[in-house]
Amino acid sequence: MIRVLIVDDEWMVRAMLRTIMETAPDVTVVGEASDGDEALREAGARAPDVVLMDIRMPRADGLTATERMARLPRPPSVVVLTTFDLDEYVRTALRHGAVGFLLKDASAQEMLAAVRSAARGDAMLSPKVTRRLLRDFADTGRSEAERRLTVLTAKEREVLVRVGGGLSNTDIAAALHMSEATVKTHVSRILTKLSLTNRVQAAILAHRAGLLDPS
Repeated sequence: MIRVLIVDDEWMVRAMLRTIMETAPDVTVVGEASDGDEALREAGARAPDVVLMDIRMPRADGLTATERMARLPRPPSVVVLTTFDLDEYVRTALRHGAVGFLLKDASAQEMLAAVRSAARGDAMLSPKVTRRLLRDFADTGRSEAERRLTVLTAKEREVLVRVGGGLSNTDIAAALHMSEATVKTHVSRILTKLSLTNRVQAAILAHRAGLLDPS
């Protein structure tokens, strides 16, 4: 069962998210919070697997809460809820360790998919956010990104290409004919070698380095 904490300062949004989450047999809502301070307390007390995190909230905002949650003994995976015009907030949340980004008008299916992906340790980006974010990053710093990737082995680069393409560990294992455990080991080594926090950052770096450009 995936344990979810919902964080938003509007009770109607929290109610809507709870309703969506409770339609899934493999998801349970373990708590709610209306600001970042309360979210941090709830996360520490209830040990959620995934946090659905609003950004704009009173007292402590979602960016601050995301950064602090990364330092918990059992840090949850944070999926940030954003609006289309807040790209700078998305970039900041990414630096703070968020693993997923969704627009608030995403469908119920997209929200549940994001929660499941985050719980598995995979990245989840709203397609619209992905296009904007990757375009912004990919247009700059290609030579530096290529230099950073020189520490990777050939197999690690193959795995990184698939991560950049949005594949899950299961899909990567099938594509490269290896076990899922081996894929997880490769992903972990990639993140360590590149000093990255999560798969979203790895995907962006792959795009910046041109690994997914047509040959």
